[in-house]
Amino acid sequence: MNALHREAIVADAHNDLLMLVARRPKAVWSSYFRERWIPQLRAGGIDVQVLPVFIDDEFRPEGAMRETLRMIEAAHRIAEGNADEVVLCTAPGDIAAANSAGKIALVLALEGCPQIDNDLELFQTLQRLGVRMVSFTHFGRSSLADGSGEDATGGRLTHAGVEAVGLLEELGVLIDVSHVGRTSVEHILELARKPIVASHSSAFALRDHHRNLTDEQLRAIAATGGVVCVNFFAGFLTTEEKPAIDHLAEHLEYVVDVAGADHVGFGSDFVAEVFDEKIPACDRPVIIQGLDAGVYVPGLEGPAGMPLVTEALQRRGMPETTLRNVIGGNLTALLSTVA
Repeated sequence: MNALHREAIVADAHNDLLMLVARRPKAVWSSYFRERWIPQLRAGGIDVQVLPVFIDDEFRPEGAMRETLRMIEAAHRIAEGNADEVVLCTAPGDIAAANSAGKIALVLALEGCPQIDNDLELFQTLQRLGVRMVSFTHFGRSSLADGSGEDATGGRLTHAGVEAVGLLEELGVLIDVSHVGRTSVEHILELARKPIVASHSSAFALRDHHRNLTDEQLRAIAATGGVVCVNFFAGFLTTEEKPAIDHLAEHLEYVVDVAGADHVGFGSDFVAEVFDEKIPACDRPVIIQGLDAGVYVPGLEGPAGMPLVTEALQRRGMPETTLRNVIGGNLTALLSTVA
């Protein structure tokens, strides 16, 4: 592994591995995570990993909260069963303590809020259980906001969404604008009094997909003191048939130039293993929002490839101080305010 990557704090704002843990019998949650995911995270040099709770359509709407609680319980059990390797971080200072002990810090997030609907008091319930980051919606419309797939509607936050911004800030939970539609993002930024995170979004100026953020949004997130974590998914980086790691490096460099070196991080969105397990061959190719979900940047199909990103940025001449911030320093500092 690259020496700088090994020595620095490396943080990833989005890996859907918890979906695969929760698919298994509860008796093997801990052992499966130890056997399958700890080696990958260690190979990638990852010190801080955000675990989003994403609820598949099959559980919506009636089973959304039930599946949310199962996934949160799975996160607690993998931490308890692998206490020599990982810590589930639920309070400020937990991340620093975990990393000082040589352990991987895990942080829970909600990706979309189908389990909340208009019952905003449930945010406090989930915060008590360890959730430290929340995105209001996925591609579609929720009771709080419109997702980026609904940009044509021009929808801002609903009344409940406006109330949720204030409540989450009061609870000390980070608001995540990845997947949120353009005008809803702008509405959140108008209301925000605390730092905002984009857990897995790239630069619209380099790839004009609705999942990416405009220069104005990049600057506005930075102005809150927040962090934009660049997505590694090939379709959000380039339209070229053969995506390469330099396409990702270009987005990281661009966001540094626009938002500033203190406001950029990694938001891998590694989904190859999730799709390989969940989607049978007869249902392929998987087309999501016009993109082939089976196309990945070579080497970045999973966490073990993370050192390749550091090496690419070094080759391209990114200064060491900036590089350390981008690969984990910025995101870790932000997450450490809540976990």
